[in-house]
Amino acid sequence: MEDNKTTINWYPGHMAKAKRQMQEDLKLIDCIVEIIDARIPLSTKNPDIDAMANGKSRVLILNKADLADESATAAWKKYFEDKGFFVCIANSKNGEGIKGVTDVIRKSCAAKIERDLKKGIKNRPIRAMIAGVPNSGKSTFINAIAGKVCAKTGNKPGVTKGKQWIRLNKEVELLDTPGILWPKFEDQKMGMRNAFIGSINDEILFPEELAYELISILKKSYPGAVEERYDISGIEENEDINEIIRLIAVKRSCIKKGAEPDTEKAAKLIIDDFRSGKLGRLTLENIPVVGYDSKKGN
Repeated sequence: MEDNKTTINWYPGHMAKAKRQMQEDLKLIDCIVEIIDARIPLSTKNPDIDAMANGKSRVLILNKADLADESATAAWKKYFEDKGFFVCIANSKNGEGIKGVTDVIRKSCAAKIERDLKKGIKNRPIRAMIAGVPNSGKSTFINAIAGKVCAKTGNKPGVTKGKQWIRLNKEVELLDTPGILWPKFEDQKMGMRNAFIGSINDEILFPEELAYELISILKKSYPGAVEERYDISGIEENEDINEIIRLIAVKRSCIKKGAEPDTEKAAKLIIDDFRSGKLGRLTLENIPVVGYDSKKGN
């Protein structure tokens, strides 16, 4: 498993097209609202958007906060605010944190509103582009903030196919865009983390490899989380992660013909449990040290 790692480099044609469209649409908007996953804030923050932003107001939504470590999310909020972003913490599924987002969007565009007033322009709505990697919860966020179903939702990439405008009120309009990744993960750990949350199509990945990497992280960062979930003991001392996956397969009755543990089925179960929060509230990234490169993820 360790010697045969997949290189994650997935950038299908529709993403290239979506990026070109986004660059065109930037001429129409005042603010970029980027949805990032609170469990992996850096790995889901698209560096291409930073390059394209060109002075636009920036709002970050730390979404799926209910699945992330609460103290870590608070630290990430401060980190991004110190970088000059306006930041909201949200759980789009139940609407927690959504109510204040429009106020934050308005606050981020205060200078633009003031300029409009000086020119005699009143009541022109703020136009905000909603962006995010696939499966970051972007469509769920839009439906929550709009108070109605405006965008299709799903637990796999590629659900949002094109752009659409959503009018929240007379002050704010949102432009929904398809989820896009960037062309290449310089650091494969960033690609792996995006695979954990489902930003990359599961069909091109190896579930046993994903589960192996996830357990490796959890053994260090959240010791006991895997043991507690699957009612197995001694895994912190067990260096053979493949054997841990076999133990989980047996415990959860993932058995193939011939009474052999079905490690692929067990691996899929482990990844699904992480995505749904059944392994606990987990954050897989730490605040970076000075000199962090967002393209390389180090």
